[in-house]
Amino acid sequence: MDTKNTTSQAIEDDSVFETAAELFRAMAAPMRLKIISTLCNGEKNVSELLAEIDTTQPNMSQHLNTLYQAGVLGRRREGVSIYYFIANDKVVQMCRSICVQIAIEQE
Repeated sequence: MDTKNTTSQAIEDDSVFETAAELFRAMAAPMRLKIISTLCNGEKNVSELLAEIDTTQPNMSQHLNTLYQAGVLGRRREGVSIYYFIANDKVVQMCRSICVQIAIEQE
């Protein structure tokens, strides 16, 4: 079986492009990239995120919900707090790769 041919055929499937576009849309905001970066160090609740990222609570919640709905983040409840964590490690790898490359180019 030719793995390269199979991979090429799979990539040409429209659903792959649609899924990728949805993921890119979910991450297409600097605030969301900051949230992802912050959560790379471990799960945090909204208060902890707000202590590290300068924004309002409603704005933070909106971005967290977008990332959660896209499957980028997961969440769990502990008492009255909701903790968010990275649910898709591929997203982290993608973000790091792109951000590192941009940082290198800006030097």
